[in-house]
Amino acid sequence: MQVIFLGTGTSTGVPYINCDCEVCTSSDPKDRRLRSSVMLETDEGNRILIDSGPDVREQLLAHPAPNIDGLLLTHEHYDHVSGLDDLRPFHNLQVYALPRVCAVIRRNMPYCFDGSYPGVPSLCLNEIDGNPFNIGSTVVVPVLCLHDKLPILGYRVGKFAYLTDVTFVDDSEMKKLKDLDVLVVDALRIKPHHSHFSLQQAIDFSHMVNARRTYFTHIAHQMGLHATVDPGLPEGMHLAYDGLCLTVDGD
Repeated sequence: MQVIFLGTGTSTGVPYINCDCEVCTSSDPKDRRLRSSVMLETDEGNRILIDSGPDVREQLLAHPAPNIDGLLLTHEHYDHVSGLDDLRPFHNLQVYALPRVCAVIRRNMPYCFDGSYPGVPSLCLNEIDGNPFNIGSTVVVPVLCLHDKLPILGYRVGKFAYLTDVTFVDDSEMKKLKDLDVLVVDALRIKPHHSHFSLQQAIDFSHMVNARRTYFTHIAHQMGLHATVDPGLPEGMHLAYDGLCLTVDGD
């Protein structure tokens, strides 16, 4: 399976507007982060997008996708769903999300569902829970998490798992994360935060999961320079960056 990191930034993106810190003024492309999203190309030939934030147009122009077989939404926050309107080229796009998230989309984008306006995104909302489901022949396993006190979803596909905006995963859901090749998890910054893992919390979580490789995402400018932070991480752990492409081992 191929994984492309379309964006690895927090809700504001990096650089942060009107900030002159060393990260926001860095010339290193690894310090420029669009809002978090990944694209999977599975062994079965299915293309799966996780989250569609405000940068999705720019992301899909940089990494063209002739089709999207499924869009997985982690939760309803603006930096994860506000790009839905830009997905108009994809007819009958199958969107998978918690019932609460589907309700928010219907409320915020009623013109997509009432038949009153031509040329709107063609979205088919599928309500899911913690049970596995299929996109074509690809099995997707939702992982129930907490984003502060908000229930959200992470996702496992094969030996890859993507958990962003996470602060807690119950032991019963941790069982879904056994035997991973690649874990992706949020690490907002060095200092603690009420609704995201800090870097140390993400490192500790990675040790608990014991994936072969871990990549941190949803990164804020307060994390520091990629070139400074990444070399100091434990073996097998890295800061992800926009445009990073991984091959996930299925064996």
